[in-house]
Amino acid sequence: MSFDTSALCPLTSVTSSGGNVAAFPETVKAGADPATRTVFGENSSLATRSELPGVAGRNEWNIPVFDLLSALSEVTNWVSPELMHHHRQVAYMAWNIGEELGMPAQDLDDLVMAGLMHDIGAFTLKKRLETLQFEMTTGREHAEQGYLLMRGFEPFAHAAEMVRYHHLPWQNGQGAEASGKPVSLGCHLLHLADRIAVLIDRRVEVLGQVPRIRSAIESHADSLFNPELIKCFSRRSVQEALWLDMVSSSIESTLRRISPLSVLNLNIEGLLSLGNLFRCVIDFRSPFTATHSSGVAASACTLAGLMRLPDHTCRLMRVAGYLHDLGKLGVPTEILEKPDKLTLEETNVVRHHPYGSIRSLEAIVDLREITAWGALHHERINGSGYPFHLNTGKLPLEVRIMAVADVFTAVTEDRPYRAGMTSDQTRNVLEGMVRSSCLDPVIVDVLVSNFDVVDIARRVAQQSSIDEYKGFIEDISRITANHAGSR
Repeated sequence: MSFDTSALCPLTSVTSSGGNVAAFPETVKAGADPATRTVFGENSSLATRSELPGVAGRNEWNIPVFDLLSALSEVTNWVSPELMHHHRQVAYMAWNIGEELGMPAQDLDDLVMAGLMHDIGAFTLKKRLETLQFEMTTGREHAEQGYLLMRGFEPFAHAAEMVRYHHLPWQNGQGAEASGKPVSLGCHLLHLADRIAVLIDRRVEVLGQVPRIRSAIESHADSLFNPELIKCFSRRSVQEALWLDMVSSSIESTLRRISPLSVLNLNIEGLLSLGNLFRCVIDFRSPFTATHSSGVAASACTLAGLMRLPDHTCRLMRVAGYLHDLGKLGVPTEILEKPDKLTLEETNVVRHHPYGSIRSLEAIVDLREITAWGALHHERINGSGYPFHLNTGKLPLEVRIMAVADVFTAVTEDRPYRAGMTSDQTRNVLEGMVRSSCLDPVIVDVLVSNFDVVDIARRVAQQSSIDEYKGFIEDISRITANHAGSR
C-alpha cells in the first residue's frame, strides 16, 4: 500500500543544493536567530540569543495570565467569524456586573479569567455555534468539559468552578446549589454575562438594541437568572460606554486596562504543567487527535537527547511539543475528523494552524523561543514548508528536530482516513523526505538508527494519553448521566 506524502513535503521536486545541511555536531547549531527575527520581527527580544538568559540558563518564566488566556480565547474563536470577541465580551460584561455588585478585586479577576475560557469545552463548530443561541439547553456538557480541562492547572482552579456552572439556571433559587454543593454567585453572574453577549446583533447599531436586550433579560428573572444580578446589570446598562466597548474592535485593550490579571512565575515543572493544559485543550477535541501532541512531545524530547542537547533543553522540547498544534483550535473538528480527502478549501484551513500557534502566543515574550520550536514544525529545510517558507539557514536545530518528530508521530498514528504506518513504511517516508530535501538528514539518521528507542518513548506517552482521554470521556459520561437523573 502506498501513502501520499505530498502534504508532509510540498514541492517534492525541489532538490538539495549540495552542502545545504550542516553536519552534527561541529556545525549544526541550536537556536539560530534568523527564524525568530522572521517570525517575531527585527526588533524582537529574540533577535539574538545573547540578549536572553537563553533556554539553557533560564529557570523561570514570567507568563502574563491575561496574554495567556487571550491567546486561547483568540485562537478558539477563529473557527467562525460569528464567534470573534465572544469570550472577551463575556469577560468584560461579567467584570462590569461584578463591579456594580461590589465584588472584591480577586473575584473580579477570576470572573475575567472564566469569561475568557468559558466555552473552551465546546469542541466542535456546531457546539460553539449552539452556544450563541439564547435559550440553549445543551450547555452543561461543554461547561463540564471546560471545567475538567482547566481544573488541573492550579492557577485556574477558581475560574474552572465558574466555567463548570455557567449554564446553570437560577430556577427560583434552586440553582444556588448543584449535586448538594453550593454554587458561587460568580457562576450565575458568568451565565448572565454570557447570555447578554449573545443577544447583541453585530449587524445592527448597538445602542438601539439596549431596550430589547434589557427586556429579554428581565423577562427571565428567577427562571434563568438571579434577580439581584439583573438589578446590577440594569443599573450598569444605562452607560452607553458599556455597550460601545462591547462591540469595539479594541475590547481586548479595554479589558486589559481594567483587569490586567497577574503574572505567573513558573519554574520548569510549572511550565510543563501549563504545557500539559494546552495539550489537553488541543488534543481532547477528538479521539483522532487525543494523543498527537503527547507523541510529538515525547519523540522530540527523546530525539533532542539523542542529538546530545542538554537535559534542560530536552524538557523544554517537550513543552514545545505540547504547544506545537495550538493553532488547530481554530480548525473545526469536523475537518480534523473527516474520513475523506479534504477539499482545497479545507486543506487551506488546516494550513492556517502553525500561523495561529505563532501569532496567538507571540505576546508572551518568555515563551517566544519555545513557541517557535513547536509552531514552525511544518517548515522544511528546502524552503518548501509553511507558513514562512524558511530554509535550513533560518531553522534552529530544535525546529528541525520538531519537524522530524511531528512527521514521525503523524505517520505512525491512526488517522480518520488511514491506519498508522508500519516501521518500514515510516522509515521509507522519512528517508524519502530527506531525499526531497525536506527534513534534516542528520536528525532522520539519528531517528532511524535509534528507531525503537524513539518509538517506545512515543508509544508510552501516547498510551498514557489514551488512558487519560478515556478517563476524561468517562467523567463526562458519568456527570451527564447524573445531571439527567437529577432532573
